[in-house]
Amino acid sequence: MTTIDHYRRAQDGFDRIVATLPADRWDDPSACSEWSNRDVLGHVVWGQHLVRHLATGVPYASGAGAPGAPNPGQLIPSDPVGTWRAARAASVATLTPDALARVVRMRAFGEIPLEGFVIALVTDFLAHAWDIGAPAGLEVRLDPDLVPGCFAWARTNDLRVPGGVGPEVTPPPGADEQTRFLAFLGRDAAMAVSR
Repeated sequence: MTTIDHYRRAQDGFDRIVATLPADRWDDPSACSEWSNRDVLGHVVWGQHLVRHLATGVPYASGAGAPGAPNPGQLIPSDPVGTWRAARAASVATLTPDALARVVRMRAFGEIPLEGFVIALVTDFLAHAWDIGAPAGLEVRLDPDLVPGCFAWARTNDLRVPGGVGPEVTPPPGADEQTRFLAFLGRDAAMAVSR
C-alpha cells in the first residue's frame, strides 16, 4: 500500500467513529486531557486544513487546533460530521505526487517532504479515533494493517513533547498489538471496557 492508501484507510477508520458518536456526546470529555470530543475533532480538522495549505504552498497561520491548543472545538461550531468530511475532501484533493514531494518545515519534524507529515497523521487518526470512541463506550478496532507501521513510527519519533502524547502506560499481560500501541501513546485501554 502507498502512503496515500494508508492515509485514506486511517481517515476511513476515524470517520466511522465520528459518524457513530451520538450527537449529544460531542461536548463530553475525550481521552485527551482537557479536550472534549469536539476539541479532538477540531484538532483533526485543523490538521486537514494544515495539510491542504502545505500541499498548495499557501501560508497557514492559524494555531486554533494545534497540538495543546486550549479550545480546538471552536473549529466545529455545528455539524461535526459534515465539517470533518468537508475538511477531509478538500485536503485529500490536494495530495498529488508533486505535493507529497514538496519539502515543508514542521515544528516537530524539521524540514521533511510533505509525505512524511502525512505518515505522521496516519498515527494521529488512529489515536484520535480511540480518544473519541473509547470514552463514549464505542467499540474501537483500529485497522490491523495500519497499527504495526504506526507503532514502529511512534517508537522512532519523539512524541513526548508539550502538546504531544503523555507518558507511556503499562499494558496488561498478553495485550494485543492495538492495546500495546495505545499504551505506548499514553492511552489506557482499560477505559474502553470500564464505561
